[in-house]
Amino acid sequence: MKLFLAALAVASMACNATATVAAERYPSRPVRMIVPYPPGGGSDLTGRTIGQKLAEALGQTFVIDNRPGATGLIGTVIAAKASPDGYTIILADQPHSINSLVYSKPPYDAIKDFAPLNLLATSPQTFSAHPSFSVSTMKELLALSPAQTAKFAVGTTGLASGPHMTYEWLRLKTGLTLNHVPYKGGGPSLADAIAGQIPLVINAAPASMPHIRAGKLKPLGITSAQRHPLLPNVPTFQEAGVKDFVAYQWYGVLAPAGTPKEIVTLLNGEINKALNSADVKSRFNAVTLDITTGSAEDFRKFLETEDTRWKSVVKQVNVRLD
Repeated sequence: MKLFLAALAVASMACNATATVAAERYPSRPVRMIVPYPPGGGSDLTGRTIGQKLAEALGQTFVIDNRPGATGLIGTVIAAKASPDGYTIILADQPHSINSLVYSKPPYDAIKDFAPLNLLATSPQTFSAHPSFSVSTMKELLALSPAQTAKFAVGTTGLASGPHMTYEWLRLKTGLTLNHVPYKGGGPSLADAIAGQIPLVINAAPASMPHIRAGKLKPLGITSAQRHPLLPNVPTFQEAGVKDFVAYQWYGVLAPAGTPKEIVTLLNGEINKALNSADVKSRFNAVTLDITTGSAEDFRKFLETEDTRWKSVVKQVNVRLD
């Protein structure tokens, strides 16, 4: 028995030593960063910015692998099934949590199938209107009768998207009923709102901000906890009387579940350094992304909060994609 226990101890030490050596040598070849969206969008910009900084810090190429489709679902499934060796990571965003809840047979578990590395940045959703729209704040919109609001179309980036779920959560909390129009992406919904084809649109601040600054959209409210410094005159949903309503578009980096702790710690540290660099701060601020540094465990807790919130909303509104 003593010999058996001794052998187990030696084997455990050997495994730990192997993992440590692997982490010390990491990365010894290019690392793939999956971006589950087409090139050119917010996720792509964020992923390329962080990938470049990691390549500079670790002396190895971080290859951006765009795998668009199904609001991020396709690329996320690829990442979930990848080898947990640190050579595949993914730039995830808000649909990461929602997608795992809106299928009767979820293709992945947003929590269990991934090792969180870092939450990179958050950005609030903006609820905007065409400049000719009759009300100017969310509080005024909520004061209208259901018979009036039911006639107003609100565009989102798609069924079960972050903006759509933000609207559904708002409806559950306030009773505000609008005519939801799901588009195939944020660009088309914003274009129709700017053209006056629809009066209202919900989208993340980075996409809406250029049009708000140009006076082509009128922001009625914002989903952050406090007013955003780049939109100081726009009240929050909470100021409009919607209690405990805070929702964000977010970006973070995940690895497949089982990725060695040493590699998780290494990448977490290097990503935090990147986020604290002056050039990344400047680039993110320019597109209304609020940097969020922290530990891998902090990101896990954030994901668990997202999962709990959207699970409750999905259950109540029964949003399904199959």
